[in-house]
Amino acid sequence: MIDHLGFPVSDYARAKAFYLKALAPLGYSLVMEVTQEQNDGAAAAGFGADGKPDFWIGGEGGLNKPLHVAIVAKDGATVDAFYHAALAAGGRDNGAPGIRAHYHPDYYGAFVLDHDGHNIEAVCHAPG
Repeated sequence: MIDHLGFPVSDYARAKAFYLKALAPLGYSLVMEVTQEQNDGAAAAGFGADGKPDFWIGGEGGLNKPLHVAIVAKDGATVDAFYHAALAAGGRDNGAPGIRAHYHPDYYGAFVLDHDGHNIEAVCHAPG
């Protein structure tokens, strides 16, 4: 079981603003933030639901290659809301909301690229 994940971003303030908006439809908010002084020279923001920060970004600088993160959505409408919020926050389309039957018949997901090119997905596995 994964407790949390984190990755560096190239522009901490821009990424924080993006994730505040993009993750809100999924029930995620900023739960914790640590300063540069508290975190060996790089600020970090922890987002999560129900008070647990499980999705972290850090201001250490970007990665050489993008990563993929998928967050569970409660239903297809929430996947849609995530997609539109992420695009409105400056994300780029990487797969509009829809069924991805090649994964399984009820796999409903949407993909966006953040400012660093990370592929962020919202997915619902419930029968539609």
